[in-house]
Amino acid sequence: MTSLESFLGMNVAVILGSVRSDRNGAKVGQYVTKKIQDRGHKVSLVDPMELDLPIVDRMYKEMKNPEPKFQKLHDMIISADGYVPITPEYNRTISAALKNTLDYCLEEYFFKPSAIVSYSVGSFGGVNAAQHLRQIFAELGSPSIPSSLQISKVHEAFDESGNLLHQEYEKRIERFLDEFEWYLKSLKNQREQGTPY
Repeated sequence: MTSLESFLGMNVAVILGSVRSDRNGAKVGQYVTKKIQDRGHKVSLVDPMELDLPIVDRMYKEMKNPEPKFQKLHDMIISADGYVPITPEYNRTISAALKNTLDYCLEEYFFKPSAIVSYSVGSFGGVNAAQHLRQIFAELGSPSIPSSLQISKVHEAFDESGNLLHQEYEKRIERFLDEFEWYLKSLKNQREQGTPY
């Protein structure tokens, strides 16, 4: 059985981490989304700019009458089998926009894997942000796969339409997603048998 046949029907939430007007993260998100969809998965794109999320006052579970944008966010997070956060690196950590987006939910993430993509205009591809994000997803109950995907000099990696220019990322993302799929399937199987709490 091929990888595609084994994993048809999985739901993945790709979570953008930038709300800048000229954000490079949208291009990275477009590329990663297409790669996941090419494997037969359904992708929900969680975009804090499109959702226009305010700074967290109450988590979703604490809201009595959540607005449609909060309901939409909640539905994308709870229905996902796993998460692909795409984070820039701001001052050696993740963006405030990404942290704010993640903090609206908690139990919705439990026992589902995450696979971290980071980027920067420098040579290290946001590795500091990626390491910090591992701690956050561990607290959310969504363990990160061992590998992560760093995109260095992101402003040179894609054209204006979001097409990949640096082909070395093709091999890296395939291996990255192979690993993510293994965790998606493993944790979904375990969730179907029951969770500790």
